[in-house]
Amino acid sequence: MARKKPDSANTIVVNKKARFEFFIEETFESGLELKGWEVKSLRDKRVQLAEAYVVMKDGEAWLLGSHITPLRTVSTHFAPDPTRTRRLLLHRREIDRLTGAVERQGYTVVPLKLYWKNGRAKLQIGLAKGKKQHDKRATSRERDWQREKARFLKRG
Repeated sequence: MARKKPDSANTIVVNKKARFEFFIEETFESGLELKGWEVKSLRDKRVQLAEAYVVMKDGEAWLLGSHITPLRTVSTHFAPDPTRTRRLLLHRREIDRLTGAVERQGYTVVPLKLYWKNGRAKLQIGLAKGKKQHDKRATSRERDWQREKARFLKRG
């Protein structure tokens, strides 16, 4: 029986800033419409999601602000655009749900994680509400307390 790879082996990049800046209410898995050179760059983990965000426009979801650095071996007969807008592949009901939440309830859609699933690049996006400054302090305080508690329990 074949062993499954651990999740970290399939992960390309994680957007840690998103969990710090937002409360994530719900997550969705979407595909990405990519070009060949972008897939090669993803395999080499040359991607950034820190400044990326998702826009709902004309009944489609679009990923803006992600930066996929082209490899040096990319063909020379065209100029790759590392920050081009990429379409997200979602089901219609998921797009409708996200659009409704963004327009009516004031949510934001943020990219959380980019990973491989069955040889295809998938993007985990989250329906999020923004955190205030005091929420961020409380989160860091809770994280520090969990670290201290683990340290105390380890010593005995």
